Order: sequence, then structure tokens, then C-alpha cells
Amino acid sequence: VQLQASGGGLAQAGDSLRLSCAASRRTFRFMGWFRQAPGKEREFVGAIRWSDGTGYYADSVKGRFAISRDKAKNAVYLQMNSLKPEDTAVYYCAADSGIILSSLKSKESWGYWGQGTLVTVSS
Repeated sequence: VQLQASGGGLAQAGDSLRLSCAASRRTFRFMGWFRQAPGKEREFVGAIRWSDGTGYYADSVKGRFAISRDKAKNAVYLQMNSLKPEDTAVYYCAADSGIILSSLKSKESWGYWGQGTLVTVSS
């Protein structure tokens, strides 16, 4: 199983970026995004339940970021709006089918990870 993340880059505060993550070979019950800023722990950004598209978000991005999925492409997207300098991080795609709702925010609960894509937001 491979998770291929893409779409990172440079942005200015207030801009938008969209990240993509395509999963090969299988679908997962949940797919999600984490991020890791320099010197910080990897933190939960959001996740989506594949069956009905329900999204779950960290408080820090709620109202600015949105997760969606394309079943035909087996891909998940992270639309990031109103970007802030504190959103600067490497963003990782994650996937798992055995995870439960109460564990979505725990990086240890996710079994599959993409390679990460860097997002840099300047002020």
C-alpha cells in the first residue's frame, strides 16, 4: 500500500492551497492529515470517514480547512484556506481501517503514512 501526497508549496498569509493524497491498491475506512512543524510533534489536522465523507478537524484549522474525497480516484484532498504562517509544516497523509473515532487525533493509531509534503506560509 502506498500513499502519495502532493500539492505543497509556498504561499502567503491568506492564500489557499490544496493537498492531495492518493492511495494505491485499497481503500481505507478513514484517511487523514497530520502536520509537523520544525521542532514540534506531529499533530492531527483532520480526517474523513470514507463511507459518508464526514470530516473531523483540529480546532486550529476548523472553518479554514476542509477534507474531501474522490472515491473514483481513491484520493483524499485537504483544501486549506486563509493560510497563516503557523500552518507552515510538513503535511502527512495517513490512512487506517481499524481506527476508532476517539483515536483519530493520535498519530500512533494510524497504520499507513505518506511521505509528506512541505507547506510554507509567509507573512
